[in-house]
Amino acid sequence: MITVANIVGARPQFIKYCPVSLAISRHNQEDNGPVIRDLLIHTGQHYDYLMSRVFFDEFGLREPDYHLDVGSGSHGWQTAEILSRVEDVLNKEQPDLVLVYGDTNSTLGGGLAAAKLHIPVAHVEAGLRSYNKFMPEEINRLLTDQVSALLLCPSKVAVQNLRREGLTAMLNKGELVSLEYFRRDNPDNLRLSQNNPLIVNIGDIMYDVLHYSLKRSNARKPVLNQLGFLPKQYCLLTIHRAENTDLEARLMHLLEFAVDAAQNRPILFPIHPRTQARWKPQVEKFEASIRVIEPLSYFDMVQTLQHSALVMTDSGGLQKEAYWLQVPCITLREETEWVETLESGWNILYRDYPGAHHPAEQASLAYGDGCTAQRIINLITVLGKEA
Repeated sequence: MITVANIVGARPQFIKYCPVSLAISRHNQEDNGPVIRDLLIHTGQHYDYLMSRVFFDEFGLREPDYHLDVGSGSHGWQTAEILSRVEDVLNKEQPDLVLVYGDTNSTLGGGLAAAKLHIPVAHVEAGLRSYNKFMPEEINRLLTDQVSALLLCPSKVAVQNLRREGLTAMLNKGELVSLEYFRRDNPDNLRLSQNNPLIVNIGDIMYDVLHYSLKRSNARKPVLNQLGFLPKQYCLLTIHRAENTDLEARLMHLLEFAVDAAQNRPILFPIHPRTQARWKPQVEKFEASIRVIEPLSYFDMVQTLQHSALVMTDSGGLQKEAYWLQVPCITLREETEWVETLESGWNILYRDYPGAHHPAEQASLAYGDGCTAQRIINLITVLGKEA
């Protein structure tokens, strides 16, 4: 048996964990290799229902084996609490591998706890770089990659970023690794080492999620009917990052930009709890153009994105989903880790926006083929045979 500890704590991580959990279940049912024990640790970084529990309910995820109830706080306090509480669980469970996702404080805290206990860490979405260290997410990415033994990259660009940082051990020269490769008996004699981490281009786990979610969301009652919007007659807006919400002047600037870019179309704005708590009275000054609503479930969010004329966001996930769904996107940041979306023309940084998009033909394999979770499980199985 191989015990894999999945550490999640924030909305994007619940979503990314879902296809991995499904792939583990399929693997165990097929009985074609060592059984994988799926140990789920929820740090409690997100605790609001609409940011946490709703995603477990919607995706049908089982209850976590551990819920650590960390809650909110400063970055230092929260990361330290996550590290301490995860360490206690890992000491008790002694997993063979720890999977961390993305770039939150749960990613870094969980990765540090495992690395200090000499448990191999696999980082899903390794190698992403904005090259802006004022972003807390950038610090989390850099440090998590440094303590990981297995760097699971979503694209060739992510692989290249890690190579520029001096890492050289990789499979398939950084190209997307085929599913068939992992079905052989460890042809490269793979070993996990924190001193020499292995880089693998497995594609983007969110492409798996999108394929799954489109089927589920399109089978649901259309959320647009409830909201009173018509397809392609509105714009979608999301703002949640600290650099955009901590200062009122910055948030007001982005809202003014959004109203101009919408070109008289109504704007749907599912508001993040942090923004709502601090700035809702100021946001409501734009009520003639912006419709503020509570956060949407993931399936409803996919549906509203799919039918929007334009999305304006500081979310990395929405940038990619807009790219895959061919919805024009304006990124409300000074940079993006997802440079492939910029190259395609479907995405553009707000400071560079000329008033229209000019998309190129979409590169179908820029982020893999929607089989990323299966690659993760196949790789874990191969490594488990050699443990």
